[in-house]
Amino acid sequence: MIDTTAFINHLKSDTSYREQIAHIEAIPLRPAHYGNLEQPLSKSLEETLLTSRVLPLFSHQANAVNAIRRGENVVVATASASGKTLCYNIPVLEAMLADKWNRAMYLFPTKALAQDQERALRELASPGILKGIEIATFDGDTPTQLRATIKKQTKILLTNPDMLHLGILPNHGSWARFIRHLRYVIVDEAHAYRGVFGSHVAHILRRLRRLCALYGSSPQFILASATLANPGEHAQKLVGLPFSVVSDDGSPYGGKDFIFWNPPLVDPAKSVRHSSNSEATFLFTELLKKQVRSLAFARSRKLTELIYIYSRDELSRTAPALADKIMPYRAGYLPEERRQIEQGLFSGRLMGVVATNALELGVDIGDLDATILTGYPGSIASTWQQAGRSGRRREKSLSFLIALDNPLDQYFMRHPEALFGRSSEFALINTGNPYILKPHLLCAAWELPLKADDVSLFGDSFSGAIAELIEQGYLRNKNDRWYLLPSITYPAQKTNIRSTSERNYSIWDTSKDSLLEVVEGATAFFQVYPGAIYLHQGQPYLITSLDVEGHKAYAEPTEVNYYTQTRDITSLKVLKVLQEKVAGNVKAYLGEVEVTAQVVGYRKKMQFTEEVIGEEPLDLPSHVFPTQSLWFDLPPDAEERLADAGLDFAGGLHALEHAAIGLLPLYALCDRNDIGGLSTTFHADTGRAQIFIHDAHPGGIGIAEKGYELIKELWDATSKAIGECPCQDGCPSCIQSPKCGNNNEPLDKEGAKRLLDWLVEKPVSGNIPVSQDGGVK
Repeated sequence: MIDTTAFINHLKSDTSYREQIAHIEAIPLRPAHYGNLEQPLSKSLEETLLTSRVLPLFSHQANAVNAIRRGENVVVATASASGKTLCYNIPVLEAMLADKWNRAMYLFPTKALAQDQERALRELASPGILKGIEIATFDGDTPTQLRATIKKQTKILLTNPDMLHLGILPNHGSWARFIRHLRYVIVDEAHAYRGVFGSHVAHILRRLRRLCALYGSSPQFILASATLANPGEHAQKLVGLPFSVVSDDGSPYGGKDFIFWNPPLVDPAKSVRHSSNSEATFLFTELLKKQVRSLAFARSRKLTELIYIYSRDELSRTAPALADKIMPYRAGYLPEERRQIEQGLFSGRLMGVVATNALELGVDIGDLDATILTGYPGSIASTWQQAGRSGRRREKSLSFLIALDNPLDQYFMRHPEALFGRSSEFALINTGNPYILKPHLLCAAWELPLKADDVSLFGDSFSGAIAELIEQGYLRNKNDRWYLLPSITYPAQKTNIRSTSERNYSIWDTSKDSLLEVVEGATAFFQVYPGAIYLHQGQPYLITSLDVEGHKAYAEPTEVNYYTQTRDITSLKVLKVLQEKVAGNVKAYLGEVEVTAQVVGYRKKMQFTEEVIGEEPLDLPSHVFPTQSLWFDLPPDAEERLADAGLDFAGGLHALEHAAIGLLPLYALCDRNDIGGLSTTFHADTGRAQIFIHDAHPGGIGIAEKGYELIKELWDATSKAIGECPCQDGCPSCIQSPKCGNNNEPLDKEGAKRLLDWLVEKPVSGNIPVSQDGGVK
């Protein structure tokens, strides 16, 4: 158990301390609250649970089991390490004891989590209730010789959405016995199923329900989730059925000191701060030197590798015995590499790991005392998931949130109550996105011919999508059924459920002529362009060439002291206005748009100092996609009033756009990279000055729609973020964006502040008339 007060005093006494501690939230210890079951457990199950020391049940566990026993679909939305797995394990094991034919399917977002939970389930249920192959994981790593046996004999199947989509549903005939007797479907880590991935999973679950109806089963669904603002709504959208919500957490909590750590200013006038990566390295290595087992999170694969390198080098100089007791962990590593790191943490061989959010989910990595979040993770839900990785023994723990130089992180440093005093964000999915719906309709038609009443499963967009697929030559109608054309085979193989793009890019190590790793097609141009420095397990690789048609990037090991960052430009065309409303003194709109984005170059930036040492152009194809966007007008006389004050209208628009994009994740469960934007003093489609904020994924996933709903709240938070920033002319903490394709020019901080004031202030003497029409001209 860490002495948090002593460690904080140690940090403050260090010569490098520059008042980085912006806030300390002392989260108090919380006692357990227990609940009672409406009907007692069977004697054998009660003995099993007593042996495992998981009784008595916490109140939320008892409430969930009672609701499930009543036949309700249930979503349990409570904190990390609150015992959510028992909420579904008890009714599932009861079903196994009641009828030897009952079956259950457990879905986890990753293979690692499924395999980890299989071990835990075996410890609970074996050998008294289930034994051997009766509990099994079925994924891409399952040996071929075991697969037929699993289909025939397994009672609890643990898998992931990818395998359900690719391996089980298209081959449902060989799973007929299992599906016919399917009693429960468990969806763990349900908050992870949001955005593009969640929209895909929603259709996979509808395809599963469709096949269950074919074989005569109607399973109950049980979802486990981190805390969300809309757990019931999210569960219903994900599965397509009504849900009861259990969210009153009865589990005990050991307490936590949660420290907001703001890197010190190195240039107060420009509000330039010390590198957050260096601050993370300092905190991580100081914790390790005090023998505190720690986990440091970073926002990207690249930063994970950088912080690991910095930490390894620092420990090699100051505590050599610890240098080989840390490792990086992220998606893209081979499965065996990830398992070794997980086991190293669990066994205690490793003292610390630097990870992406790949370790945010509940893989058992043992007991940790401290977590470091390098940058706000993008959502309150993820913040608590990552912070909750320490203190799982119900003892006091320590967490740090290190602010980045962006509007949202700095907003939290000045307004900690925005995190500690409000509920989590809304999880958003869009089952009507045609780029996601249509591929799954093809998959469903492969599994079983489509019919008109499938609209009850796939929603209002079903009929239009069917018409488009017929017109495109994918489906044909016969006897009021829609069949795939004979030329289309196994469409699931062509449907990437973690992206709206069909194909990924492979990275080849030319020094060994071997596959290094795989990146998503949608983000490839931002990661593996010619000249990019790509990090893999701490080793820098130079991307020497990119084969766009072949979807391959070629890399060679290199040693450099810089990293690379892309520049891109965006244009936007309004296709259709879906909604409009008066907000404050202007009109706001939601509509369908077509976005054209192109990576046009990259910068070379020095490690540690972030100094730009070079800039290179790139000639890569444009990415054109339809999506949803919100946009809003500006008061008609805003340009004239800014000009009279000697301020730049274009710079004010641009600054407001950047800051608003940075603050939107405060309300929608998304990452800043899920959002794009555009500001212009004149847009050809509306005939006026405009600010657009759009979903960055084809078809949209609901982020712009949520922003449109909460536009006045977004303006208010944006106004605070800009107005309270101590810089003079604008900085990365308020109006500058690292993604800006225009080198953050022009920007006018004061102009943005005045525009925001005019958007919401009450008109004075008619000086600020409400705008009349920002729709399509």
